[in-house]
Amino acid sequence: MLLHHKHGQLKVRDFSLSIKASDVAEDGSFEGYGSVFGGDPDSYGEVVARGAFLESLAELKAKNRIVPVLWQHRTAEPIGVYDYLEEDSHGLKVKGRLLKDDVAQAREAHALLKAGAVTGLSIGYWVRQASYDEKTGVRTLIKLDLVEVSLVTFPAKDDARVEAVKFKLE
Repeated sequence: MLLHHKHGQLKVRDFSLSIKASDVAEDGSFEGYGSVFGGDPDSYGEVVARGAFLESLAELKAKNRIVPVLWQHRTAEPIGVYDYLEEDSHGLKVKGRLLKDDVAQAREAHALLKAGAVTGLSIGYWVRQASYDEKTGVRTLIKLDLVEVSLVTFPAKDDARVEAVKFKLE
């Protein structure tokens, strides 16, 4: 299903997590980068510019809107929420938690993370502003409207890494 909006078609951009089974314990919280700035172009020939999320994050905060953790970009399958989304010098830093005690798919996603079967984060966004370099063929994403950040099985790029998966011991 393709979603459409005043900015065109909803796009997705993938990154890889780096989660060891030993890092995954019980409460389902995790942190890392939903997107990183610069670097080599992804499989679509695009790079994200520093500052791309600033306007969108400010609008989300002003509206008190919670960004969902989706399963494989399926809008009907939220499996958690992000408690923290901020830009730093590296990219879009996220801290989220899977609602594994209340959502069956979140429990399954948690088990798959622990096993190393799910290794990706992918953002869903609208492009607000971009530029294209005809010499290099690279499109720079200057301003993005963040919609969601999903856990995905097969990421297309592996620059973004989860720094830690935090869990409360019972």
